[in-house]
Amino acid sequence: MTSPTKPLLFNAAPMFTASHGHHGQWRRPDAIDPEFNDVRLWIDLAKKLEEATFDGIFFPDVSGHHGPVDVPIDTIVEEGLQLPSNDPLLLLAALATHTENIGLAFTSNILQAHPFTFARQVSTLDHLSGGRASWNIVTGWQNNGARNFGLRSLPEHDSRYEWAEEYVEVAYKLWEGSWDEGALLKDKANSRFSDPAMVHKIFHEGPRYRVEGPHLPSPSLQRTPLLYQAGSSAAGRAFAARHAEGVFLMPDSPAGAAEQISQTRALAVEAGRRPEDLKFFPGLSFIVGDTEEEAQDKAEFVHSYVSVAGLLAHMAVVDDDGQAYPLDTPLSRVRTQAMQGTVERARSRITDREPIVEDLALELRSNPLVGTPEQIADALEEWRDAGVDGINVMSYVLGDYAEFADKVIPVLRERGLAKTAYGEGSYRRKLFGEDRLNDRHPAAAYRGAFSNGPRTWEEATA
Repeated sequence: MTSPTKPLLFNAAPMFTASHGHHGQWRRPDAIDPEFNDVRLWIDLAKKLEEATFDGIFFPDVSGHHGPVDVPIDTIVEEGLQLPSNDPLLLLAALATHTENIGLAFTSNILQAHPFTFARQVSTLDHLSGGRASWNIVTGWQNNGARNFGLRSLPEHDSRYEWAEEYVEVAYKLWEGSWDEGALLKDKANSRFSDPAMVHKIFHEGPRYRVEGPHLPSPSLQRTPLLYQAGSSAAGRAFAARHAEGVFLMPDSPAGAAEQISQTRALAVEAGRRPEDLKFFPGLSFIVGDTEEEAQDKAEFVHSYVSVAGLLAHMAVVDDDGQAYPLDTPLSRVRTQAMQGTVERARSRITDREPIVEDLALELRSNPLVGTPEQIADALEEWRDAGVDGINVMSYVLGDYAEFADKVIPVLRERGLAKTAYGEGSYRRKLFGEDRLNDRHPAAAYRGAFSNGPRTWEEATA
């Protein structure tokens, strides 16, 4: 008897802006993305995704503009290249009131908010949503973003992960340790809202933060939100192995995903966790047609709107004046600190002539899964068999999500590759079977850690 098919998890991965990663698509006549300021657009989308039993809606985010600093940003502004963009945390609070089951995930980097304020915001969202808050932990990657928060430049890559270790430590202390279980009483008869013996200051003092506490919100259903991470470097994979529950991937094939998953699971075991403590989500885009011919025609239509200038500016392939290189510029004349691997890939692929910038743009352009719903399902079975747990569905335009929900999800359900109903409880319970982080996670070490702790800084530092 064969084992039952394992359903995939599905996240929608839009961005609170007009042009996320598929630059130029906002110009399409069918694109509603330029109206992203209208909350009704997002409410309708969230309801549609919940109807299709998507597990989460995940918002990437930025804290500054892309590309180099100290040069004009004309191309970025003209392209609407994640500029303008809005704060997804505020949007998720609105969506929480119009949905009941879908997970609410957002990106926030360690530079953009003090951990005390951030921990309070996340607990508030978890309360408002009934335990559906989720945080994608990032360390920042934009020099302009670093300057927006008082730094002269972006700190060195691995040092940002050292910073992140302290950042999450402060947050864990607040979420897991500041309030003991049962501290919240709401006892009207005895005039005791909370038990003072069970609410604690944390007295954290580290290289970057000095936080007294206590955590202002009472414990939410999850306490610590469901944790995502997307780092692909050695430092990023090690951080994910210690802290993440969901890991975002951008592999170029199922085999590439399988290799990354195997490596990260092994690191998780070294960190004292289990392989099943992490779930992996590659980001994929889809172009769906009722027939294969229709799907190919749609792909040509989509690709006709690709903005080469936008793609190159996103990846900082611009000249010293911040302008996109002309498409016929030889790659030997391109000077960029970004996308070195992509430049080399274009050079190795083209051997009969001098590669040009237009060739580089073709390397940057995504390779979506194109086909009928049945062909899409066939491809997703390959990804599932490679070991992925779920898919981050990345749209060209926001209308793609309704098409995926209406045409692809039913076929996936027939094959047992997509669920037909939600489970009970919080976002974490739906994915892992329990509302709280398990005892193997480093955050669990702070449960009860302050029960008999100091009451003053003097005691804490004695």
